[in-house]
Amino acid sequence: MKIIILGAGRVGYSVAESLVSEKNDITVIDTNAECLRALESRFDLRGVLGSGIDPQVLAEAGARDTDLLIACASLDETNLVCCKLAQAMFGIPTRIARVHSSSLALEHEGQLLGKDGFGVDRIICPEESLTSYICKLIEYPQAMQVRAFADGRAALAAVRARAGAPAVGLQIAEIRALRPDLEMRIVAIYRLFPDEPDRFVRCDGATTVEPGDEVFILAAAGHLPEALSVINLPEGRLLRPVRRIMVAGGGQVSLRLAHKLTQTPGRFHIKIIERSEQQCLSLAAALPAEVLVLQGDATDEELLRNENVEDVDLFLALGNDDENNIMSTLLAKRMGARRVLALVDRRAYADLVHGTQIDIALTPAQALLGELLAHVRRGDVQAVHSLRRGVAEALEIVARGDRKSSRVVGRKVEDLRLPEDVHIGLIVRGIPDAEGIAGDAGRQGDGQAAIEVIIPRSHTVIQNGDHVVFFLPSKRLVRDVENLFRVSATFF
Repeated sequence: MKIIILGAGRVGYSVAESLVSEKNDITVIDTNAECLRALESRFDLRGVLGSGIDPQVLAEAGARDTDLLIACASLDETNLVCCKLAQAMFGIPTRIARVHSSSLALEHEGQLLGKDGFGVDRIICPEESLTSYICKLIEYPQAMQVRAFADGRAALAAVRARAGAPAVGLQIAEIRALRPDLEMRIVAIYRLFPDEPDRFVRCDGATTVEPGDEVFILAAAGHLPEALSVINLPEGRLLRPVRRIMVAGGGQVSLRLAHKLTQTPGRFHIKIIERSEQQCLSLAAALPAEVLVLQGDATDEELLRNENVEDVDLFLALGNDDENNIMSTLLAKRMGARRVLALVDRRAYADLVHGTQIDIALTPAQALLGELLAHVRRGDVQAVHSLRRGVAEALEIVARGDRKSSRVVGRKVEDLRLPEDVHIGLIVRGIPDAEGIAGDAGRQGDGQAAIEVIIPRSHTVIQNGDHVVFFLPSKRLVRDVENLFRVSATFF
């Protein structure tokens, strides 16, 4: 696929890094020659110096035969105008714009941004993606990551296995026998080894879940809390919900998060620590009185002690400086904070600290890449989520066709020619398509769609219209799965 990316900043860099690794033809436009040189020296892509709202620059970047434009410059107006030019002058089929404005993000399906407006097909807002990501971690306090599929009917979660939990120390087959009523599938385990980084452990019935493992689970949304508990909650202990939250850094993500959490008054006790006096005043004016805004340094041990960091359920370091975020979370953890999360821009840093004393290291691109990748994938891909800082993926794809035109429809799971490490985690059956028509097996007697979440077994037969969710430990396996699901008029 030929893709133009406008903007070589933090978001543009992360997007380019991910898409180049999938053998796409990438061109990046930016006014900063130094940023473009850095990208060209590291990745196999082309840089074009200039403004994305200049038609000549877009033409030089090859806009006339481009498949996808991703406008992620720092200014909303630049991104919107670039999308309009791409639509009106060059006919680029798909146009995605990054915006900061929440009101614009809410208008993405209206006339302002549609084909009669700025010509935007999809809005991405990194700050909103991060906020939603963190809210999921608050909703499921045991999880290290939670991703939704099939319009929220199913979810994938990563959880740390703890000694004493019912499933820890058992083989996967034994867990199934112990809890046959629990509809979940363990699709991957990442395990720490002495003097080595953690690495992927392939899961089958004989694989044992060991204390300290990072376990990836796919389950129906209603079963997710129980699935997390059997891996993470020692028997006899009660789940402690997140109530007390301390945030280091008073930027846009912190502001959005505080606004969202205070929609339920009295549920959370939130403190925000920010160095800038002016920013503190702005936050205090914008947020409800129940949010306490403090001016100070989140790496100040005395300040954290005075604010009772040892009672905090979740400490979030959301500033713009990786080193400060890492140090403040390490300090908060050492002083007694139950769980800590650091926002870390550099993926190499995130790989170093994730799952050590820092419970969760989150890269900004990790929260939004899935929104972009679904537009790049071939076939009927519905959702993509980037996992393990971009190394692994979870993929939701719809099975189409019949036994004559498809390699999957009408066939048992055990007969599918999947790459060795790819796991079918679950199947969601009966979701209506864009015309409101459910799949072959998705109808009740009254004609209404009966949507069900199925944990597939070897004898489960894939049906037309099934939404199948996979876990792929490596992105190099994506094309194999996409090709398997491709409908062909000549396949028999």
